[in-house]
Amino acid sequence: MAPNESEAHDLRAGRRKAARYVVPVTVVGVAAATIGLVPALAASGDPDLPKITAQQLIEKIAESDVQQLSGTVKISTDLGLPNLGGLESGLASGAARGGDGSSADPTSKLPELASGTHTLRVAADGEDRQKVSLIENAAEYSLIHNGKDVWGYDSKSNEVFHGTAADGGNKHRDEVPATPKDFADEALKSVDDTTSVKVDGTAQVAGRDAYKLVIQPKHASGTTVGAISIAVDAKTGMPLKFTLTPASGGAAVVDAGFTQISFARPAASTFDFTPPKGAKVTEEKDAGKDTGKGAERKGGQGRQFHEPGASEKGLAENGPKVLGKGWNSIAVFDSGNKGGIPSSSGKGDLSGFLGSLGDQVSGKFGKGTVFSTRLVNALITDDGKVYVGAVTKDTLVKAANAGR
Repeated sequence: MAPNESEAHDLRAGRRKAARYVVPVTVVGVAAATIGLVPALAASGDPDLPKITAQQLIEKIAESDVQQLSGTVKISTDLGLPNLGGLESGLASGAARGGDGSSADPTSKLPELASGTHTLRVAADGEDRQKVSLIENAAEYSLIHNGKDVWGYDSKSNEVFHGTAADGGNKHRDEVPATPKDFADEALKSVDDTTSVKVDGTAQVAGRDAYKLVIQPKHASGTTVGAISIAVDAKTGMPLKFTLTPASGGAAVVDAGFTQISFARPAASTFDFTPPKGAKVTEEKDAGKDTGKGAERKGGQGRQFHEPGASEKGLAENGPKVLGKGWNSIAVFDSGNKGGIPSSSGKGDLSGFLGSLGDQVSGKFGKGTVFSTRLVNALITDDGKVYVGAVTKDTLVKAANAGR
């Protein structure tokens, strides 16, 4: 199931677009560099597995080529945002939908994984057949890729989204990380000479023997990342569990792991889908249509599958500037919003409300607002600059001052 180089480029591009959500799920790998490893032998533990070095284990992950599987994944995300009656997930979902998309559109549904605890059922049979189902109270959302067709179905609203996989079948499925492998792939991009990587014993996950790979910043100062632990299936090399703990301690920020898994080929019927009677069906080719304003108005499907708006074009063409190195890397870009909405000088009720969720700061850059989570922090200055990374508030302010 490893993506080819072209697909990997599409996935990275898709995840960069996810920055428009209120808070991205992970910004661990702001800058990927050369791999610098600390060789380590597996510690004694249960189960008793052959010794392996960190280098060998990372190579095992890279060479893993699991084509068929089915199982259940439990994912918990605790970014430490204020509990405002579902505001976090609501804003993320609303940002994706733009207020006029289908609830079955994956860009509106999958961002819900950015908060809380969720249960997913996953299945795959090669590159042309995948299915992810988000299990909710008395409802279920399924995203199915079967050959040239991509289906999204929200049983709660009885809405269906239908697209094609002609431009890369995995782009719909991988809008946000959903499995331990998705998270592990992102974390491994951040491994460089500022990183300690070691094998720290063994474990059993979903009834499978696994090695525990631990990734940590060599120098904790400035970063919000404490440690990343990846349980790697000893036989297949596939990540079975991913846990990210913050430098501040406490519960994991992200904890995603299989509770049940089988590497047998799923039944072909697993990937069959026919829209239920009476369901509202939205076609991908129609989802971005608007009256006169084009995709620039649309926050969801119009932006994802159609021509991007002017602000997105600017970001895509110029790209973010990266300050710092390794775990202290900070991405900087110009939002184009002078006097930014969430800042102390913003205007209107929305500005005041958003500003109240952040900390007002000042420096050589003028005034700005820092929005903090247990992992990702972002500084938005009044001149429209945005500084974001898995670093502390003080590190962001220092970087903004140094850039002036």
